[in-house]
Amino acid sequence: MSEILTRRNTVLEALSSQRRQMHRLWLQKGLDKKLAGPILQAARAGGVPVERADKQKLSKLAKDGRHQGVVLEAGPYPYSDLDEMLGLAEQRGERPFLLLLDLLHGPQNIGQLLRTAEAVGVHGVILQDRRAPDITPAVVQYSAGAAEHLLISQETNLVQTMKRLQTAGVWLVGMELGHEAQRLGEMDLNIPVGIVVGHEGQGLRRLVRDTCDILLELPMRGQVESLNAAVAGSILLYAAWRARVVGNQ
Repeated sequence: MSEILTRRNTVLEALSSQRRQMHRLWLQKGLDKKLAGPILQAARAGGVPVERADKQKLSKLAKDGRHQGVVLEAGPYPYSDLDEMLGLAEQRGERPFLLLLDLLHGPQNIGQLLRTAEAVGVHGVILQDRRAPDITPAVVQYSAGAAEHLLISQETNLVQTMKRLQTAGVWLVGMELGHEAQRLGEMDLNIPVGIVVGHEGQGLRRLVRDTCDILLELPMRGQVESLNAAVAGSILLYAAWRARVVGNQ
């Protein structure tokens, strides 16, 4: 089974990561050489066949006209597992840094969080498999291709996975609003950590919340009740990354 990836950033990152099986790259005839150059170079380096076609042909392949003159036929998204993530942390000589998504929906929310996760160097992202979306081409697109460089696993039972992480010495920090939650800044995040982000609107499920070691909320002074999941999760990811940078100086 193949997937269709579109737009220049998404396609370039997929080709550069070399994690998928690549079937064929389509470039629009007359596409600016400066725009096509890096993509064409990455395709040639990976031995990916390249075809030229008009805009109408690419629009038919992409099923819309917003492909930016680039369409990639590729294999399905390559999921990872927890052992590989913990192994990556060990290989880098770093304490585990993970992102866990508890039934978070919406390709834009997920894509934005994946983009942040890749930017701060997480070792992996864990998704609740049941009732949660796959890493679709739309998610990859919203992540600006960052998903292609991440280790992402789908776990049937998120709570069991969380307990396994705790056994491995990872502290689980959940995003939460409530009187029992600490405020961001009241604890040191320079620890082996898994950031847990819940469903937009509903937050963390009860068992997931109860399994977290720490619950954090973001202090706010505005009139809006809360930030959306992607923004709040991104802030916490950056806070954890910043704590690591400062703590290791």
